[in-house]
Amino acid sequence: MRSVNSVAFSMPGGDASGPARSRPVDLEHLSRQTMDDRDLEREVLALFVQQALSVRDELPAADKSRRLLLAHGLKGSARGVGAFTIADWASEFERRPEDERLAGRLAKLIEDVRDFIAAVNR
Repeated sequence: MRSVNSVAFSMPGGDASGPARSRPVDLEHLSRQTMDDRDLEREVLALFVQQALSVRDELPAADKSRRLLLAHGLKGSARGVGAFTIADWASEFERRPEDERLAGRLAKLIEDVRDFIAAVNR
């Protein structure tokens, strides 16, 4: 069994990422969720990025009910992979789905997570 550090910090980008809560994805949480299976981690993160980018792209034109569904789905997925900041902002967006500032902040966080995951998976 690999240690959490060997999974979370074995690739470029992960080694300078600071404490878990300050990173876009809590890699220790992800490692626990995937039972230290690095291939599964990559697959789960790839699916999450695909979903998150889809949400980001769909939000601007979505009506209120669709925004609620998108935010709710993203919140659950983000919690599952350890993207807790996105989960928190998606939760807030569920409370105020018409707030364009929140939508913009969520889009920026999604881009940050995408970039972080790309760096970790190099």
